[in-house]
Amino acid sequence: MSIYVKRGLLALALFSLLTAVAGCSFNSAEKSANREEKVKLIADSDKLYVGFAIDTLKEERWYKDKEAFEKEVKNLGGEVKTLAANGNKEVQIQQAELLISEGVDVLVVVPADADAAAEIVKKAHSAGVKVISYDRLIRNADVDYYVSFDNEKVGELQAEAIVKKAKKGNFVYIGGSSLDNNAVLFRNGAMKVLEPLKRQGKVKLVLDEYTKDWLPEEAKKNMKKALNKTRDIDAVIAANDGTAGGVIEALQEAGLAGKIPVSGQDAEIQGVRRIVNGTQTMTVYKPIPALAKKSAEMAVQAAKGEAIQTDTTVENGKAKVPAILLEPYAVTKGNINETVIKDGHLSKKDINK
Repeated sequence: MSIYVKRGLLALALFSLLTAVAGCSFNSAEKSANREEKVKLIADSDKLYVGFAIDTLKEERWYKDKEAFEKEVKNLGGEVKTLAANGNKEVQIQQAELLISEGVDVLVVVPADADAAAEIVKKAHSAGVKVISYDRLIRNADVDYYVSFDNEKVGELQAEAIVKKAKKGNFVYIGGSSLDNNAVLFRNGAMKVLEPLKRQGKVKLVLDEYTKDWLPEEAKKNMKKALNKTRDIDAVIAANDGTAGGVIEALQEAGLAGKIPVSGQDAEIQGVRRIVNGTQTMTVYKPIPALAKKSAEMAVQAAKGEAIQTDTTVENGKAKVPAILLEPYAVTKGNINETVIKDGHLSKKDINK
């Protein structure tokens, strides 16, 4: 069924629903008039519409994803309707329902909660809408496609860089949100490097904690917990630049900032500045333009019902999801120019402010 026929049938169904609602009592109609209208049909039926349900726009990284993805879809002749849930899984489900009811041709999701987002997949499929998991994998659902980076490799890069600086001793692992499948993969990758060293007695993990909602203040609390156990800490693997920021605040208060290697991820401006200043050892750069471009191409192809070439499959607990996994890159003080600056992700001017 073409996207235009599907949209036409959806519009007819919604029109019937609105007509039925209009026939209700005067009081119900009056109440409805006082509420914001929730069902809005897409005005231009000739355009292809992509719904983008994103977890949050509070972090620099995700705002860049939004801008890049919208640009790439427009370059392909489509339009994007983006809604951000700001970390609330219930809100994200409601937003996805709204996008589906508006008649989007495909739904792209950055899940706020990897398991709860399975409900979004069910609702989308009931409406004949395909779902693409963007960067974070939706778990336990028949997701149509997944575009991300090799996230276990991210964790490996983090641990390898830290082990180069501290070959043995007391280590701390500060993970991301346990509700984010990527956070689990980052940890899995890091442990591939650390477990052999633990078995050899070279490394001891004095703290291994996930971080609620990826919040820097929660990461800081976890780091303080580690410091309360012992001040004899040799290295910290933090899952991203936000958690690294919280860790480094705790280290600063303890007079240890710059003395202990700390990893990060996302190549956010503050993280790269800390690398230049010597309080953070490295970050992992995942080129957002490449992710946005590949995701946009896949979304448009899926909406048109075209065949999509993928590289691999990823198990999500229910299905082997067709996937494209891109390459992440380690960034240190020695290769900032050749990575994030060369790629246009950041400028020297911004970094040196």
